[in-house]
Amino acid sequence: MMEAASSGANSAALIGKFVVIGAGLIGGSLAKGLRLRGQCREVIAVVRRAETAEAALAEGVADRAVLDIADVAAELGANDVVFIAVPTLAVEPVLAQLKSLLSPTVVITDGASVKGSVAAAARRVYGCLPPQLVLGHPIAGSEKSGVTAANPDLYVDHRVILTPTDETSPEHLQTVRNMWLSVGAEVLDMPIDEHDQVLGATSHLPHAIAYSLVDTLAHDIDSPNIFRYAAGGFRDFTRIASSDPVMWHDIMKANSAQVVRSLDQFMDNLARMRQAIADGDGEYLLDTFTRAKKARDKYTQAAVKSSKS
Repeated sequence: MMEAASSGANSAALIGKFVVIGAGLIGGSLAKGLRLRGQCREVIAVVRRAETAEAALAEGVADRAVLDIADVAAELGANDVVFIAVPTLAVEPVLAQLKSLLSPTVVITDGASVKGSVAAAARRVYGCLPPQLVLGHPIAGSEKSGVTAANPDLYVDHRVILTPTDETSPEHLQTVRNMWLSVGAEVLDMPIDEHDQVLGATSHLPHAIAYSLVDTLAHDIDSPNIFRYAAGGFRDFTRIASSDPVMWHDIMKANSAQVVRSLDQFMDNLARMRQAIADGDGEYLLDTFTRAKKARDKYTQAAVKSSKS
């Protein structure tokens, strides 16, 4: 077990022990944010490699770092929180381990981008959605990854979606809600199916398009200079293609039905645009571009207004 200089025990802390399983961008940022704000008495990082454990301590993400949750599970009880921050398809084996180790009084929550697959995994492991499990998804991120990317302010003015069910403990739900509020997030509740549908269209689809576009230009366009002349628009549009491939592989597989539905709709619209370009149908193009501009301007204005309120 590795230890860092203590952040200082805070008797008034919101949470007792905060255990983060996976101390990359998402988990590390939450851990660091809670730790620096004094919202937990201790942060424990559970990671796979000794070098990651050392980095978690050096970056101020955790007070302690271990390689197995079993090393600290016996310490956990009421008012402690375990946050699962591993790729979506890796959540189920983590839940299977936690089932045999944790008291029902320990809050379990997660940051996976697809909630339906995590709920299904929990039902396979527990036979139900256990009351201690609060499913959540922070709508924040970066193309950067790993523990060194941890940012204590990552969630400030960003939304976090919680997807409670009738089985979720109201007390545990409030603990998780307060945890996210304490790092500056706006917390919303949403049904699981609606979450996966909305994020499939607004997050998962854009990532699929960005990855495909960059891959097309890199391998299928016969020009060695294709990226030399790329300007700001290309960089802005394709920034997310630098995101963690393993994470997005899992997301696409876990939310495949919703992503395929969104892709089909997008490809239908793209085919109509292709035909309009081929036919020289300027009216269709101008109408489409104008409608899209109005929609995006409305979205960005609402986002700015929300951030100032």
